[in-house]
Amino acid sequence: MADRITMKIPGKPEYVGTVRMAVSHAASRKGFDIDAIEDIKVAVSEACTNIVCHAHENPDFVYEVYIDIGGDFSVTIQDDGVGFGMDEYTPPVPGESRGSGMGIHIIKALMDEVEIQSEPGVGTRIRMIKRL
Repeated sequence: MADRITMKIPGKPEYVGTVRMAVSHAASRKGFDIDAIEDIKVAVSEACTNIVCHAHENPDFVYEVYIDIGGDFSVTIQDDGVGFGMDEYTPPVPGESRGSGMGIHIIKALMDEVEIQSEPGVGTRIRMIKRL
């Protein structure tokens, strides 16, 4: 059975660093170099920040983080928040300045594979995979 780390994280900005530290340690144990670890940390931070900023109107919510170390290294983050329709997402246009909306683009650029499932009123699940 593959090793899995499971965490329930308070939906507050000050706990994003806790997830970053756990992911960094797990990625190091898996054998990633410092550049890959930094990419993973940035992608995970973007996903967590999106949840903290957009997922809930209730300030006391929690979200879940799963770090799978066996096989491909993957991080899954899910919430039971407001969700969104992926058909509403528009990727950034090169050269266009955006104040927000870059998170998904950054995550996809840094990770090898990204799966996003989101449904309005149900929540969002994002699975990010990085291969050695």
